[in-house]
Amino acid sequence: MTGSTVSELVDAGHPGATWVRRVALAAVTLFVAVDLAGMLGVRTGEVSASADGYVLSALYPRTARAGQDVTWQVQVTRHGGFDETLTLSITGDYFDIYETQGFHPEPDTSTRTGDSLVLTFTAPPGEVFVVAYDAYIQPASQVGRDARVAVLRQGEPVVSVDFTTHLVP
Repeated sequence: MTGSTVSELVDAGHPGATWVRRVALAAVTLFVAVDLAGMLGVRTGEVSASADGYVLSALYPRTARAGQDVTWQVQVTRHGGFDETLTLSITGDYFDIYETQGFHPEPDTSTRTGDSLVLTFTAPPGEVFVVAYDAYIQPASQVGRDARVAVLRQGEPVVSVDFTTHLVP
């Protein structure tokens, strides 16, 4: 009697399994390092366009994660000032990924027309108008959105910008 209960067992480990474990561990380590470096956090993008005396610029979350605060801001400049009102049209379902405290300043009116959210503001004095959206990405949001923001005059777009917000885990 040898006293060993494992002496007759054969090591059936596959030599490739060690390499699979090493590669998986390296991938997890790389992912953690990228996250710790802040590369998976919020990245802000900026787009702008000009037409017919208007300059439209948008700051938006280019890349974000659920639960994080983000920057969303639109600036409209019009040389010579604005008419009585300023109307913006925004892709309606874009804001579905957000939890919000609202627009600042608040629009005088807001209407959802088909695929667009239309916001009308009393025109500011001067040549520059800025509206911000105080928001964070909903914890349940998993998929980003494409959007278009346009300045409308008499219901027709004068100038617009397009952008995409990507969400990462």
